[in-house]
Amino acid sequence: MSGQEVVFALLGVVAVGSGIMVVTTRQLVHAALWLVVSFGALAGGYLVLTAEFVAWVQVLIYVGAVVVLLLFGIMLTRAPIGESADLDSGNRWVAAGVAAATAAVLVTVMAMGFRDEEMPLKAGGGSADELGASVFRTWVLPFEVLSVLLLASLVGAIVLSRTDIGSGAETDEEGGA
Repeated sequence: MSGQEVVFALLGVVAVGSGIMVVTTRQLVHAALWLVVSFGALAGGYLVLTAEFVAWVQVLIYVGAVVVLLLFGIMLTRAPIGESADLDSGNRWVAAGVAAATAAVLVTVMAMGFRDEEMPLKAGGGSADELGASVFRTWVLPFEVLSVLLLASLVGAIVLSRTDIGSGAETDEEGGA
């Protein structure tokens, strides 16, 4: 095994371990922070594969935007910050079984598909110009739809967190009239 493969395997262990911590912790904010660690390990894996653009997209979009949006949602909806028993469902063993079966299928498919291949020293697949043209010509509509969806979820979190909207404000205005 080369040093590159060892680092890639270690980053994979960190990503899987932090992913397990995301779903097993009983504190919502800690789950979001473990998600940052998992996304960071994935970005490190992309760097090992010399896919720098994908690594930066991983950091900017997932760590920089999705996790921040998740933390804003937690803060704006006044979700419990500390340890919460509501985060533990009775389906832990069923979920673990489904996760193990899914992981086994994915590992089997990857092992069968890349049985005789070695990790490439340089990832190919086109230039940054081709990738940018593909993203902003072919995938611009799904990208914009996703941005509107994220904006709508943020507005929804703000509306849910406001206490002056709803029946309390309406009764004050009607009582004064």
